[in-house]
Amino acid sequence: MIRHLITAFSPNRIWAMVLRYWYLIRSSLPRMIELVYWPFMQMLIWGFMSQFLRGHDSFMAKASSTLLAAVMLWDLLYRSQIGMSVSFLEEVWSRNLAQIFISPLRPFEWLISLMITSLIRTLISAIPIFLLAALFFGFRVWDLGWPVLAFWVNLTLMAWSISLLNIGIILRAGQGAESLTWALTFMIVPISAIYYPVSTLPYWLHPLAWSLPSTHVFEGLRALMFDGVFRTDLAISALLLNVLYMVLGFVFFFWCFAAARRNGQLFRQGE
Repeated sequence: MIRHLITAFSPNRIWAMVLRYWYLIRSSLPRMIELVYWPFMQMLIWGFMSQFLRGHDSFMAKASSTLLAAVMLWDLLYRSQIGMSVSFLEEVWSRNLAQIFISPLRPFEWLISLMITSLIRTLISAIPIFLLAALFFGFRVWDLGWPVLAFWVNLTLMAWSISLLNIGIILRAGQGAESLTWALTFMIVPISAIYYPVSTLPYWLHPLAWSLPSTHVFEGLRALMFDGVFRTDLAISALLLNVLYMVLGFVFFFWCFAAARRNGQLFRQGE
């Protein structure tokens, strides 16, 4: 079944879907504003908090910069996940899923187009926020160097694996499960070591925390900010976990898609 779904791969069909989602974004000013508004507000709140902390000792100054960097990187993960999932929901809300799969478009091609659209939406959000953080708070994320790219890649892959899970659940359970789009990512916030190290968590939560790629990323960020060391071991372990979760995510999606098509749920989505 999975083999059949990913055959006859066509870049042209992928590009056509990317253009469709891009036109949806470009044609709506509220959509464009929303992509920047929430990250901007979050950056302002945590930026002012970091300014307050920076006025104390040198440790607090480092901690404040680390906090702001962590918040901005976490927003990359969240925006990547939302970008992919909301593009899928656009099809559900417009009752267009059935029409999409009556066309020659393959499910795998559709997923690739959703991922590319997610990248576009994330860049629209991230670039202005990075520039404004430098302007308002003197924090230049690019000063961290190429490790930021490794962090971004790992967080994006994790976001896509969460989206595959989310889309699969909605295909299987129906539109009533769409609220998971905004809830799934926040479920892992307490154990992702964003604002504090893993050692802060109860010992019995450590294995669960280390099973998340995001934990490796944020522990790596702290090592970079506090010690000036890029932990390649953490970056590689995050990547390996992401590969595992992406494979599982694809398997879960195709299983849910096959079940939804078999039961006629593709035609009932949006009702």
